[in-house]
Amino acid sequence: MTNPDKGKILVVDDDVEIRDLLATHLNKNGYDVDTAGDGEQMFAIYQEGQHNLVILDVMLPGDDGFTLCQRLRKKSDVPVIMLTASSDETDRVIGLEIGADDYIAKPFSPRELLARIKALLRRVRYNQRQQPRFLNFADWQLDITTRQLTHHDGEVLELSGADFNLLSLFLNHPNEVLDRDTISDTIRGREASPFDRSIDVQISRLRQRLRDSGKQPKLIKTIRGSGYLLAAEVSNEG
Repeated sequence: MTNPDKGKILVVDDDVEIRDLLATHLNKNGYDVDTAGDGEQMFAIYQEGQHNLVILDVMLPGDDGFTLCQRLRKKSDVPVIMLTASSDETDRVIGLEIGADDYIAKPFSPRELLARIKALLRRVRYNQRQQPRFLNFADWQLDITTRQLTHHDGEVLELSGADFNLLSLFLNHPNEVLDRDTISDTIRGREASPFDRSIDVQISRLRQRLRDSGKQPKLIKTIRGSGYLLAAEVSNEG
């Protein structure tokens, strides 16, 4: 039996068995689930209902999951978990760079995926509930509701879910050193593995968006051997 408080999930995978498995497992845990086998079905179904999260396979007929995620990001900031059949770090990094919030490699445990879903939706709801409308720092203002980042010169940036979650973490802990495990655990619900460089890639991408990507970043600083630090005062309004 579905629980309206849990949320609505769209599963996109061309493997019928995986779609049915995930739909059954998520339904049993109280989620309302729609399924699609390719990008065309995905967008047709997505336009019909208010989905709280999308589970998107990388390998699909027609447009692949990376392309579909990019298209989705132009329309929505809905959280996205990508499924990849490759253990190669490249797929994970690409997924995060084009706007995915998390990833999980096949074969996966439905219990692990369920834990990732709960953690991601919990973070989204926490951000919506706890933070004020606007956060001001350095030459920027972040709109929590629209996820728009506005510079004092008028430039407006649309943040992906991953970028928004990472920036929100720094803004909640200004002038504090955050290690990679803390960052990964907070924004993904698990610690970083020793060879997982996706956190560093996310930091680099966020720096670029904040015009802070020189040889010696001044806003998001690297504290060698310890982690990263947002060197700014943060104020809120609204």
